[in-house]
Amino acid sequence: MDEKRCCVTLSVQPSRGLVDEKFVILVQNSFPSSLLTIYAHHQCEDGYSWHAFAHYTSDATGAVNVSEDCSTGGTYSGVEAMGLLWSLKPVPGSKPGLRMRKKNVQAPMVVTISVYSGHLTEGFEDQVPLAGVEVERWYMAPGVRRIPVTEDGLTATLFLPSGPGPFPGLLDLWGGGGQLVEYRAALLASHGIASMAIDYLTCKYTMETGKIVEQDYFEMAYKFLQKHPKVLGSRIAMLGLSLGTSVILKMAVHSQIMKLSCAVCVSGSHVQPMDGFLKEMVDRYKNWGSDRFTKDNKVVWRDLLLPIPTDLSLKVDVGKLQCPLMLIVGEDDQNWCPHESAMDMKGMMERAGNNHLLTLLSYPNAGHLIEPPYMPHTRVSNYRDVLSQQKRMVLWGGQTLEHSRAQEDAWRKLLVFLRKNLYSGVKSGSLSLSNL
Repeated sequence: MDEKRCCVTLSVQPSRGLVDEKFVILVQNSFPSSLLTIYAHHQCEDGYSWHAFAHYTSDATGAVNVSEDCSTGGTYSGVEAMGLLWSLKPVPGSKPGLRMRKKNVQAPMVVTISVYSGHLTEGFEDQVPLAGVEVERWYMAPGVRRIPVTEDGLTATLFLPSGPGPFPGLLDLWGGGGQLVEYRAALLASHGIASMAIDYLTCKYTMETGKIVEQDYFEMAYKFLQKHPKVLGSRIAMLGLSLGTSVILKMAVHSQIMKLSCAVCVSGSHVQPMDGFLKEMVDRYKNWGSDRFTKDNKVVWRDLLLPIPTDLSLKVDVGKLQCPLMLIVGEDDQNWCPHESAMDMKGMMERAGNNHLLTLLSYPNAGHLIEPPYMPHTRVSNYRDVLSQQKRMVLWGGQTLEHSRAQEDAWRKLLVFLRKNLYSGVKSGSLSLSNL
């Protein structure tokens, strides 16, 4: 009997959810012991397509539960409930160096999940699936508000959680690629934190003047949150990745205006010249060392700050830090040296007696781009330095399975850390998309 005549069904629950929410994929009504391929396809806003697939054998009832059953091959193996998301890869024939990033957070990431007869590895577009469904993955929960911010010369976007507030606040800084990156701040607002994504390298001020922003730019962002009627001005955190962590550590220790409730640094370092600010940081990083290239011409920057200096004029004295600090580190980071930096910061804080403020999450075989959970691992991608405008293929590091595990674990612990240090009795919790 033809497999298609079995009326195979495919369900994904929830079919609409936050991007960090797990779903359950269930195939039913297949023949017992059928060979099946479950396939995911997503077309990004830039027009490029990504896919993932896994091979399963249905049980005695003709069913496959991706959360419980083992994939024997495909873009991942083993029991992986969310493997069809984190193992997404550009479809064959795509240009090299792609990285998946959500630009319009007011629209969902739409993924088509299908089931095919047999164990397929290619030619999906030429086959007719047995069944398929569309899944929506959102960064903005119902009721979250997106508010562009241009006051005080800022280039930023504020995301306010649903409800009357006031809410704890957070400043979200990305790295040296510049641009206004909103998806992490939108997701944090979906978890009850008023989060403001900030562009500090390609902001309007820099585009108009050609000058890099100074310390007061970040202090203005902090004061904007402080005075906002929906934000608890005494409970503000900062979260940063890569170059963003350099700014955060400098501000947390040296700013007389910013009194942070806590800080989270992902894939960063405290190594930077103490004379000056962002321009001096970037200039020094350029001159500190030379680029290294792999055999296939991928650039590796992790050596630029090594060895970690002992001279306190070349690094932030985290022994003076007065707020809780979480460091999230990928030990296979090929772009930066966060593991060595974290070990040095840990030692500095132990000697200063403030190591009780430190939470260190260090992940073997995780790379530089530690993102919210279930986002595809990017080991290599095209990267344009916004200051030099030089475009290169950069090696970020990490192994897909371990990196994906790290993203899930780090995000869960990051949310716990923020709630512990920001809420203090403020009602918290994730928002449901069941009524979307």
